[in-house]
Amino acid sequence: MGDAGSVAPVHRQRAWRIARLAAIGTGATVAATAATGGVLLGQARQARRTIPMAEAPPPRCDGVYGARLPGAPVTVVVLGDSSAAGYGVHRRRETPGSLLATGLSRRLHRPVRLHRFAVVGALSAGLKPQVESALEVAPDVAVVLVGGNDVTNRTPPAVAVRYLVDAVRTLRAAGCEVVVGTCPDLGTIRPIQPPLRWLARRWSRQLAAAQTVAVVEAGGRTVSLGDLLGPRFAAEPGRMFAWDRFHPSAEGYAMAAAALLPTVLSALGAVPERRPSLAGLEGVRSLPEAAHTAARHAGTEVSGAQLRGRDRGPGGRWAQLRRRAFFGVGAVPPTGTAADSATLEGTA
Repeated sequence: MGDAGSVAPVHRQRAWRIARLAAIGTGATVAATAATGGVLLGQARQARRTIPMAEAPPPRCDGVYGARLPGAPVTVVVLGDSSAAGYGVHRRRETPGSLLATGLSRRLHRPVRLHRFAVVGALSAGLKPQVESALEVAPDVAVVLVGGNDVTNRTPPAVAVRYLVDAVRTLRAAGCEVVVGTCPDLGTIRPIQPPLRWLARRWSRQLAAAQTVAVVEAGGRTVSLGDLLGPRFAAEPGRMFAWDRFHPSAEGYAMAAAALLPTVLSALGAVPERRPSLAGLEGVRSLPEAAHTAARHAGTEVSGAQLRGRDRGPGGRWAQLRRRAFFGVGAVPPTGTAADSATLEGTA
């Protein structure tokens, strides 16, 4: 799949759609809804003026990374929306797919064949054609980043999650490992002001928790992205945001890739699993509890687990939370590394 039509100003519509959703409200009086809606609509209009028009599609990043390394290539597919496609950067080595492929190649000491099927503006409902294309290349692992557009397009969480579950189950049935970066915290977007920002954060976390429960039940793993970039965005907005002040910059994507890489390596069986901690944030607990904890703590991995030889307990399926050490992937690898020597498919 390509990015045809992906340059539409999807990001400019997000705040507007959030405001429309907020105006509906639940459990509020008509008067309160109208008053709040007026504030939110005004904020949405301001955000639309602040966030500029789209410039160009993300750079292509498909190809073989570490082609000179021994062994058969590990095939990785990247699915989802603009955050998976790498919208906002201008070099292929800065895209999430390239960063992950470079990191995997370096740590596996094997070639990595990358295919990006993510489409800017995609909702969870758009995952099916991406999965169908991905299955044609027999992937070893799929990385899925999706959810932000579902929040802003008023997709009911249950509907968005159903599409995501279908995608995970289809990939798992084909023998592909799946790692899902859950819905990012839209409350970190600076052009969106309070109270719209607070509502965006709440809805984002709710969807992220629902995604975690569904993905783990379907046999995948999740990594909460949440407000992973929030503190750095607040401290260094000119450095962590892309030119549109909405999407991450190259350094922002590098942080997200650093959070995802350890879980992708684990899914491939490339890192030893240490004994789970029974105290603090880490440990084994019910999946719903794990999902809500992960949604509040960015960078937390959730996967299926057993306790006393059982998959389930009184609260449902058991799940394990892990706080893995971030692996530096580098937004701009040195000349001559896997990312720079990648053989792009379909190019001279």
